Amino acid sequence: MLQRIALAVSAAAALAVTGGAAAANSAAPSKSTSSISPPIVVSSSSFTALATSGPRYGDTITFSVDTTATSYPFVNLTCFQNGGLVAQGSATFFAGAPGGTFGLYSPKWTGGAADCTANLDMYWNGKWKHLASTSFHVDA
Repeated sequence: MLQRIALAVSAAAALAVTGGAAAANSAAPSKSTSSISPPIVVSSSSFTALATSGPRYGDTITFSVDTTATSYPFVNLTCFQNGGLVAQGSATFFAGAPGGTFGLYSPKWTGGAADCTANLDMYWNGKWKHLASTSFHVDA
């Protein structure tokens, strides 16, 4: 009998907590504006990358982001070669947080071109909410 009461109390407490969290997150703005720039090369592994029109394998890149949806935006980056995931990362894009850059390489990506997508996201209600995205090609 004591186990049934404890289980009922635990279930009620869990519902109260999750209900409160859902109510707190429901205050997210329903209309917002968000944008993310194409990649900006901040350092290059080659002598000519800064003079080229886009990023190359081995470069370090960043993005210019703007959003009214959250004060804590993130950029989630994925890169693919021949349909296989070769790089994935997340960086913070808000004041006081480390991050904001991505290296275009990984243990699985040891050279060559790739196609990447950067999503400007916010973490909301226990999952990522996409606000804007940009796709780009990385030269070898």
